Amino acid sequence: MGPSTAGRLSSYTDAVFAVIITIMVLELRPPASADFTALLALWPTVISYVVSYAFIAIIWINHHYLMGYISVPSLRLIWLNFGHLFFVSLLPFATAWMAETVLARGPVVTYASLFVLTDGMYNLFEREILRNSSEFSASEYRATRRRSLLALLLFAVAAGLAAIEPWLGFGVICVALALHLVPDVSGWRRVPRRARRSRRLAP
Repeated sequence: MGPSTAGRLSSYTDAVFAVIITIMVLELRPPASADFTALLALWPTVISYVVSYAFIAIIWINHHYLMGYISVPSLRLIWLNFGHLFFVSLLPFATAWMAETVLARGPVVTYASLFVLTDGMYNLFEREILRNSSEFSASEYRATRRRSLLALLLFAVAAGLAAIEPWLGFGVICVALALHLVPDVSGWRRVPRRARRSRRLAP
């Protein structure tokens, strides 16, 4: 039941991400004019979509690698995953609002605040997995947590800056996202210990 439950959790999460991306795509509206220059007026929509799409891709990649270290997900972990997905599901709304208002102050603050909430839930999700895994040393745990908390801090700073200068806040969001481009699990390139043991026992 352990691998089955972990697999169901991953499958459900994948399905939610797919629906969210689909909703964001459906929010894209082509210009009424057949002129290529009409596309230039869509720059707020394009930049909002690209950043949100990158955010979802980064979340999925990090989630994917973290799930590789779960044998039997606890009830707490399942609820943390649902809480994380709740905030991610609001991303199409925040993206559309920000694009339609040409990155106005209120929408960008809302957008950045949503990143804070989403990344905050991700931090709790990640911490729950790392604390209950034997695959990481104490130094790896600390290094991973430091980078995750730094990204969360940057998202919070972005929300504050957006209230003063929306474009500056939006730029800090992009910087914070860059910290998650490589999965937070610092040892993700290595073969997990349990896999190494399986290989040694294999004929």
